[in-house]
Amino acid sequence: MTILNHWVSGRPFEGESTRTAPVFNPALGTKSKEVRMATAGDVSDAVASAQAAFPAWAETSLAKRQAILFNYRELLNARRDELAQILTSEHGKVLSDAHGEISRGLEVVEFAVGIPHLLKGEYSENVSTGVDVYTTREPLGVVGIISPFNFPAMVPLWYFPLAIAAGNTVVLKPSEKDPSASDWLARLFTEAGLPEGVLNVVHGDKVAVDAILEHPDVKAISFVGSTPIAKYIYETAAKHGKRVQALGGAKNHMLVLPDADLDLAADAAVNAGFGSAGERCMAISALIAVDTIADELIAKIGERMKGLRTGDGMRGTDMGPLITREHRDKVKSYIDSVNGDGAELVVDGRDPEVDGEPDGFWLGPTLIDKVPATSKIYQDEIFGPVLSVLRVGSFEEGVELINSSPYGNGTAIFTNDGGAARRFQREVTVGMVGINVPIPVPVAYHSFGGWKASFFGDTKAYGPDGVRFFTQEKAVTRRWLDPSHGGINLGFPEHN
Repeated sequence: MTILNHWVSGRPFEGESTRTAPVFNPALGTKSKEVRMATAGDVSDAVASAQAAFPAWAETSLAKRQAILFNYRELLNARRDELAQILTSEHGKVLSDAHGEISRGLEVVEFAVGIPHLLKGEYSENVSTGVDVYTTREPLGVVGIISPFNFPAMVPLWYFPLAIAAGNTVVLKPSEKDPSASDWLARLFTEAGLPEGVLNVVHGDKVAVDAILEHPDVKAISFVGSTPIAKYIYETAAKHGKRVQALGGAKNHMLVLPDADLDLAADAAVNAGFGSAGERCMAISALIAVDTIADELIAKIGERMKGLRTGDGMRGTDMGPLITREHRDKVKSYIDSVNGDGAELVVDGRDPEVDGEPDGFWLGPTLIDKVPATSKIYQDEIFGPVLSVLRVGSFEEGVELINSSPYGNGTAIFTNDGGAARRFQREVTVGMVGINVPIPVPVAYHSFGGWKASFFGDTKAYGPDGVRFFTQEKAVTRRWLDPSHGGINLGFPEHN
């Protein structure tokens, strides 16, 4: 059985731990490899490698950093098929979805290539006689990234390209459920010319996480995961003096008004509810339908669900398995509770017909109507292919329902009324809003992050906020009393 090692100082690293954890192919239900689980000492070795690499990397010119990042972008784009195969085999998402994940990660790499523009400071001349003031943005040092299972490539790519472009060095701890993508990404960056120690990967569980959070040489933490863990990450890291951006869970709502294009809304509900088997923090899991169009909308969604093929993502299906057998069983338990909640099960995904091996972690798309707001099906983040429908009498009632949720990650409204859309975007207390767009994930040159219990920290992920997070500003007040001569050189100036 293959054992996946850590990646430290530009090469595989076994470390001192003898513990391993199984890695499954969810579509087969079988173990494909094992992954090493780091000790606190292994994490310290990775941090020491990053710390040793930091001075030289921080002093590396922006032009050289850009060149390496551009090489990385080219290699990643050329070999994306290879990475997509890894994602599908360990996460279970279908190949088309894996390619979409890679594309969104590539956007951030491309944004990072242009980081010199965002590292420019400000300049004020002659603030006092002969005195100028200017600012610079400088790297923090070693930063830690803790990423989730649902986007094993995209979420790490949200963070480490920007951190590295800004001059930091990185210790990345991916999910132990699908760890191979992170090793592959780190190996490819070394191939692109990244010096050893700048990007390190350690695998593990809470032992490794706590070691990163508590290590005195780690200056910042980026995290994506469930809300209880995000809160723990935020509080623990902050207690140890680190800056933190911790993205938590979600219960994303889609409000459909009577004037909406119901065919467009039905397509969007199916795509956003069941893509990646619902294992997205931006998935639509709660559909709010105004009573007058609820029956028609639900009928359209049900018709579309009949055509969905559940199965092995390598076979061209629409939806793959869930990540583990335990998670599949947990999501299934919510469906089991429908009758007790007074809701109505419209499409039951508990015994799906699948195009795949019988032992895969299968659960088909599920549609539940007339879900009360008091139901656990509605209140909990299920993180599976379960779409709950809540009926309301008006726009105001729908907005009130959304705003009463403890989460505030993403939301959407479907309407052809510009006034209603504008009112919605201003009144709703959610960080990312879609208007006739079901999954409003911002492009790489904006920033990603929710409100309320969906986010802990001060700056959002990637985009301009990501650059600010991975740098610190320095203000310089300067006076030159005796200007010196620079000498003669008629050559064309180069950037070195």
